[in-house]
Amino acid sequence: MVTELHYSSTNTYLISGTEGTLLFDTGWAGTFRSFCREMGQLGIPVQKITCILISHFHPDHCGIAQEIADLGPVIAVLDVQREYVHAADAVLEREPEKGFHPIDDQRIRMIDCGSSRSFLQEMGIAGEIIPTPGHSDDSISLCLDDGSFFVGDLNPLYELEMHRGTMIADSWERLLARHPKTIYYGHARIAKMDLPEEQQDAGREYALVKRIMRYTDKGYSAERIQQKTGAPIDWIRDAMRMYLTHTNISVQGILDRMEIRGR
Repeated sequence: MVTELHYSSTNTYLISGTEGTLLFDTGWAGTFRSFCREMGQLGIPVQKITCILISHFHPDHCGIAQEIADLGPVIAVLDVQREYVHAADAVLEREPEKGFHPIDDQRIRMIDCGSSRSFLQEMGIAGEIIPTPGHSDDSISLCLDDGSFFVGDLNPLYELEMHRGTMIADSWERLLARHPKTIYYGHARIAKMDLPEEQQDAGREYALVKRIMRYTDKGYSAERIQQKTGAPIDWIRDAMRMYLTHTNISVQGILDRMEIRGR
């Protein structure tokens, strides 16, 4: 079960599993009382939260993490986030009246990406946590098996075409390959994926062409690439032909030419 909390300018979420509850992001420093009031209105004691997961360590996402953790929850930090835990401290400390509490390094729980599924299973939550850099180098996304994806400040999917060839697009490729059904953003409205099927298909095709380009660079034959990807052999050959005959062509350029050729 997912509960959206409404106490901060940042969207934060409670994810309830069969054995515990995870809080995804926390909001700005100075919002702790509002957070507690929101939890009280929901009838959920803060102590019921098992773990806090931060999408990335910008001030509007981690500002009250330690204040909440002081009541019992543990802050989980992915290995790719290790060097960024205190990246926002200098900004948050500029306003001492907000009572910012830096994260206590001695009390965090370090998680490597490869063991994220077993970590979530401890709370009875089925899913995994994956790196999705683009907005920031330490950005991660929580991908639940039921299709609920929590992506923090990763640029919204409807902006994907604007970011082709960037880390943002690469991160969306990884997410789309896992077939999200509902996207929970840090600053945008929750998005259902039942309507924009075209965007999902486009993302999967983009990721496939990128793989074909990499395999072509390694000297793989079309037949071997088919074994690796499962894509139709004629489609693979078309993509390879476009890649090999157009100098410095982009992934989107290949897709555009294949679309024109197929009309």
